[in-house]
Amino acid sequence: MDSSKKIVTVQILNAFADNGKGGNPAGVVLNADELSDKSKLEISKKVGLSETAFVSKSKTEDFKLDFFTPNKQIAHCGHATVATFSYLKQIGALKNDSASKETIDGKRKIEIIGDSAFMEQLAPKYVDISHKESIILKSLGLKKINLIPNAPIQLVNTGNSFILVPVKSEEILKDIIPNFELISEISEEFDLIGYYVFAINTEYDATSRMFGPRYGILEESGTGMAAGPLGCYLFDILKIKKRNFRIQQGKYMKEPSPSLIIVDLRIENEEIRGLMAGGRGILNKKLEVEIIL
Repeated sequence: MDSSKKIVTVQILNAFADNGKGGNPAGVVLNADELSDKSKLEISKKVGLSETAFVSKSKTEDFKLDFFTPNKQIAHCGHATVATFSYLKQIGALKNDSASKETIDGKRKIEIIGDSAFMEQLAPKYVDISHKESIILKSLGLKKINLIPNAPIQLVNTGNSFILVPVKSEEILKDIIPNFELISEISEEFDLIGYYVFAINTEYDATSRMFGPRYGILEESGTGMAAGPLGCYLFDILKIKKRNFRIQQGKYMKEPSPSLIIVDLRIENEEIRGLMAGGRGILNKKLEVEIIL
């Protein structure tokens, strides 16, 4: 059988760069209309980053975005969305400061401020998972005494599900040794992207770590879809009554890549109606990937 080959250009952008440095790299493929899901998965595998976004035409929104990890498609990805729209703005493909994306999980608004991109997330849904507290602690090598008092481990969803784990100090956060097998099992049970473990009273509103082994992401340096739930948790559960949170991530990875994610809550009558989470994307490099069609 004859198989034809195709070269696809992938832009690698660092989303949530903090002062022009660090950030979380995402792949971005423009003009992806002709690519099959199989090809998209193959490209994502070859790129090898936690997520790659594929941009194609949309009948209803400004662009259609499909997100693939190296092992499966996911509904939403904050850092790849920020990378994509920040890049589209920088290359002049976006004329306005408000845009929208179509995804397999519905439509979302995007706002551009300068060349930073902010993505709409939904009002938070909270799920009580206190009956799983001891196994969750075990999966992180933590004890109950390491948690912030009266701050429950909680599942929060603003579009994707994460388990949020509030620890007492940055020291505890830094020293976590995750059991990825156990985290995967718990993530499978609750249909999570992963865990978002965080400490407050840092130089930012919170400093966090994201473990997503179920999606082949052992640790990620900037997760917009997890920072959104954390902003909601800070407001609703810890009663930190601010509308704007600055969340640092990636500082305690084996190879540190500090990221800054800004979360803007949309509040009416003391209730979170939705939020925008975002930051800046910086073009890192371009890759040429060969696929077999």
